[in-house]
Amino acid sequence: MIARDFAGGIGRVTISRPDKANSLTGAMLAELTAAFEALAAEPGLRAVILTGEGTVFSAGADLDEARAGLALSPEWERLSSRVAAMPCLTIAALNGTAAGGAMGMVLACDLRLAVPGAKFFYPVMRLGFLPQPSDPPRLRALIGPSRAKMILMAGQKIPADEALAWGLVDRLVAPDALLDEAEALAADVRAAEAGQVAAIKRMLD
Repeated sequence: MIARDFAGGIGRVTISRPDKANSLTGAMLAELTAAFEALAAEPGLRAVILTGEGTVFSAGADLDEARAGLALSPEWERLSSRVAAMPCLTIAALNGTAAGGAMGMVLACDLRLAVPGAKFFYPVMRLGFLPQPSDPPRLRALIGPSRAKMILMAGQKIPADEALAWGLVDRLVAPDALLDEAEALAADVRAAEAGQVAAIKRMLD
């Protein structure tokens, strides 16, 4: 349910469970973490594009597994930490809505592209859970404390155009151009030395 490939300096990680809105099981979280780990070990890596199959990026935790304890799993934090630590440019190419725990890996990416119909929400207040520890500070850094509270405390669903205005996403792209745009953004790092890519990322982080 998680596809990984690597070619020409660019890795791609795809969530592939479109019949379930790409909702994430515990096994899928582990697969995602392992996919990023494997790509990080590629000596020619310059960028990773994270995306989903279908019209939803991810609805968050699989509901059955969430009820069984997945919502409290440390694997969410392991995944977002692995994404944040990648030594390359990471681009979330959001083919649709990102919800709940799936927001963690999105926030951990360096750049976020989204299709115009995407929405963003993280309903931890309503569900009675805390967000993963690194998600609130990353969200606050992107959009400020009040807007972060709009999402995490007021439970608001943020449409793509508003997310763009807030800085939650960096660019809106038509669905049929999404992956091409992500690859275009990776052109400069693809042509650079790995050490330069990693060094500039460290300076910015």
